[in-house]
Amino acid sequence: MNLPNQPSTQNLNRREYIDKVLGCWTGKNIGGTLGAPLEGKRELFDIDFYIQDLGGTPAPNDDLDLQLVWLQAVEERGIYNLNERILGECWMGHIVAPWNEYGVGKVNIANGLYPPLSGACNNRQWENSNGAWIRSEIWACLFPGSPAEAVKFAWMDSCVDHSGDGIYAELFTTALESAAFVESDIRKLIEIALAHIPADCRVARSVKLACAEFDAGRSFADARNAIVEENRELGWFQAPGNIGFTILGLLYGRGDFGKTICAAVNCGDDTDCTGATAGALLGIINGRSGIPARWIEPIGETIQTVAINRFSLDVPETLDQLTHRVVLAALDTRAANPTLPAITDAPTAIDDEFRAALSTPRNIELVWGRSSFERRYDLPWCEFAVEYVGGPAVKPGDTLKLKLTARKLSCEDKSLHFRWHLPEGWSAKPGVEGAIFTQYRMQMTVEWEIVPGEFSGAYEYPLLELRLAGRFNPEFITVPIQLAEAVKNDYRVCDQSRWDSRDRLLARRALSELERE
Repeated sequence: MNLPNQPSTQNLNRREYIDKVLGCWTGKNIGGTLGAPLEGKRELFDIDFYIQDLGGTPAPNDDLDLQLVWLQAVEERGIYNLNERILGECWMGHIVAPWNEYGVGKVNIANGLYPPLSGACNNRQWENSNGAWIRSEIWACLFPGSPAEAVKFAWMDSCVDHSGDGIYAELFTTALESAAFVESDIRKLIEIALAHIPADCRVARSVKLACAEFDAGRSFADARNAIVEENRELGWFQAPGNIGFTILGLLYGRGDFGKTICAAVNCGDDTDCTGATAGALLGIINGRSGIPARWIEPIGETIQTVAINRFSLDVPETLDQLTHRVVLAALDTRAANPTLPAITDAPTAIDDEFRAALSTPRNIELVWGRSSFERRYDLPWCEFAVEYVGGPAVKPGDTLKLKLTARKLSCEDKSLHFRWHLPEGWSAKPGVEGAIFTQYRMQMTVEWEIVPGEFSGAYEYPLLELRLAGRFNPEFITVPIQLAEAVKNDYRVCDQSRWDSRDRLLARRALSELERE
């Protein structure tokens, strides 16, 4: 990733930053615990405090524990060595949650459909769901006050198991939370976050509707129902509606921590997610020192997990331990990229020009405009990409359109020759061989077509041989192609009497979807 050379003159006070990071994770734990008992229920509620007997322990919540996987990836590899493929491998190695988009992403990766294909393929039911935007805090904390940089990593994260509005939702919450380290006005934060996603996407529509209902003086119940109606055809457990509920909580809560998280949860639906994100945002704005003790005392300081393999991860036991590791990773991130605001013992100094620029991120469409059907391959002398125009699924005899791109060539201008090694009965247009004339650090693309014959199974893995002019050894990559209609993703209920209570908790989302049908 190319980084600008001009060091930033902005500064965050270290003590204040640590307080905000701890506030972020504390608010996440509180809101997730508050909403946990109501998750999946569709009615409007009227709670004003925890409704379960907690005994000093928070409810386990995938919203927080999935981010521990990303934290370890940052620690082990370094932030600027990450890409979506690496995050996908971390997902395969450390995340055991089987449900909904989490499971779809894992099955896709196992079949060779690496991120971002893993989030876009065979995932129509869950591609716009909530599993990504709930794990945005790690990127916000690593890039405080730098939402345009944070959303690059949110895209890599979210594409593992989402596409479309499922991705835009995490870009939105990441920008919202990153900016909250330097801006405390909720409406300004919403404006900044909206600037980081397409203006006409479903997430943006729900956010704008929530703001319009609030500005028109609608009652909380009427505003909530307007969000429900706006997203009715999408169904429940979908990102646009739940992002709208989170924004309603932030607006109608009017800065009060308890009222905010309760308002978000009282909207119903994915209540642990909406409450947790609202709590995390106010935790960043106000710091841990600004969260009322009455909300902290019932759940204590521990981290309870539900979706990750604790045997393969270095899981922090407490919020303090988590905060310490995140702060160290953020300092390493700033050392790698001096254009980010510094984190020092000097007073916080963020000027008006810097704040104003948060609402006008440059070239942000290069982030949210990335194709979810492009698979990238890191070769020794360039980055090569295969984009499936319309996706990788095709019927025998139909045409699969591809875009082959070479970028970031590390040497002088060369021609890149390629040759398809196809199964018997398959063909390519205009032929099995071709070439791309590459230019130093420029991007060059050619369009190609594959016409498949019969499949030997649900997938075929043709080899594409790549040879740079003047080099004798070729590079080989596989290009997975899926037989159309051979892969299904339907949920069915088995004998619930044989499930223990934990399994029923993990399957609640899938069962709720079936009930709606």
